[in-house]
Amino acid sequence: MTTVNFYETVPDEKLKFAVIIAKKDGKLIFCKHRKRNTYEIPGGHREPGEPIEQTARRELCEETGAIDYTLTPVCVYSVIAENNFNGEETFGMLYFAEVRTLENELHNEIECIVLSADLPGNLTYPEIQPRLLAEARRRNIC
Repeated sequence: MTTVNFYETVPDEKLKFAVIIAKKDGKLIFCKHRKRNTYEIPGGHREPGEPIEQTARRELCEETGAIDYTLTPVCVYSVIAENNFNGEETFGMLYFAEVRTLENELHNEIECIVLSADLPGNLTYPEIQPRLLAEARRRNIC
């Protein structure tokens, strides 16, 4: 069982991830990692000493090729899952990005991106990603 919680703030040092719900031309952007057959919302791990907003910007650029965009914080989220971090609650920052321009070519581990009106059926994190999107929509962010 996976539990996803939402918070307005937590101490900065608890934020280990940044996830970015991104849209371009009114459609959500999903990425597909070269080593997986599933799609995901862009995001990733925070590097040591990296401000969490910089994590979001880096991951958005690496995973989607976004070069011109606005970035808005949505909220803090947490995940508790038995098979993840020994069942400990882990925290991330959820962002929304309105992307105006994408690079013509991806340069990292992402094989491709897909623009879609809604969540694709084959998600990497099906117990987490729909909840993140639903929370952003509940807050009228995207």
